[in-house]
Amino acid sequence: MPLQPATARQLWHLTEPVHAVLYYAPEVFAEAAALGYATDTRWPSYFAWRAAPLGAAGAKAVGSAFYSFAPSMVAEHVPAAWRVAAPGAVLDARLHAMDAAYRTLLGDDLGSPEIAEAAELARTAAEAADLGGRPLAAANAELPWADEPHLVLWQAATRLREHRGDGHVAALLNAGLDPTEALVSFAAIGAAGRATFDSRGWSEQEWADAAERLRSRGLIDADGIATEQGRALRQTVEARTDELALRPWTVLGERGVERFTEAITPAWVAAVGSGLLPAENTLGIGRV
Repeated sequence: MPLQPATARQLWHLTEPVHAVLYYAPEVFAEAAALGYATDTRWPSYFAWRAAPLGAAGAKAVGSAFYSFAPSMVAEHVPAAWRVAAPGAVLDARLHAMDAAYRTLLGDDLGSPEIAEAAELARTAAEAADLGGRPLAAANAELPWADEPHLVLWQAATRLREHRGDGHVAALLNAGLDPTEALVSFAAIGAAGRATFDSRGWSEQEWADAAERLRSRGLIDADGIATEQGRALRQTVEARTDELALRPWTVLGERGVERFTEAITPAWVAAVGSGLLPAENTLGIGRV
């Protein structure tokens, strides 16, 4: 039986926490501080860690690829990030940081057969990903694979989540939702609270202007709640995102996906159970 798009969403919910440890683990902040990044907030290292595969990219290139961040917020951190450390040094430190973080998280499971199998299957899927029009997935695909299975698993999860994210941007563009409108429309269906979306740096006026544009299209009401039309548009965006994210997983087949789901469970449980990841996020995981 062919895999269905909903499978791509289920697998994203399993792999996203495994990737996202990068932005919250104390071992990662220690590595960022050693490079010279401020660590009073996560953003200086976030932009460096995530953008480094693009090379010494400027604010416009990074903002375009990340999509949902306010240009002023991106400009605050890029290209300043590359004056602290060159992208190559950031990438080396990123892998070292994840090695340390995973050793803490996984403990005795680090060298388990499950982690090795999850890594092998995730790598197979990641290497099957289509890269056309997907700048972040393609940039991560240029990087060499690590030797240790737990790091291969993290690299593959990262490549797959960026592949999905690139496809999500395409779906938003096709729906006529600019970066601010994408967030306002997502908040309007209850994906997360407004304060969570404020982390993307848009001003009150920019948010209000985007809301007015959505109201003029009949997508949200006067209270900022999605109308039936607005919910339908968001459902279309999410469905198209799932469709665009499915291709890498088809190489595994139904049985391979089942095996991957079983094998990644220890890493997923460790990441989710660590208390490091926020309960609410701009991705809507757990809410939509």
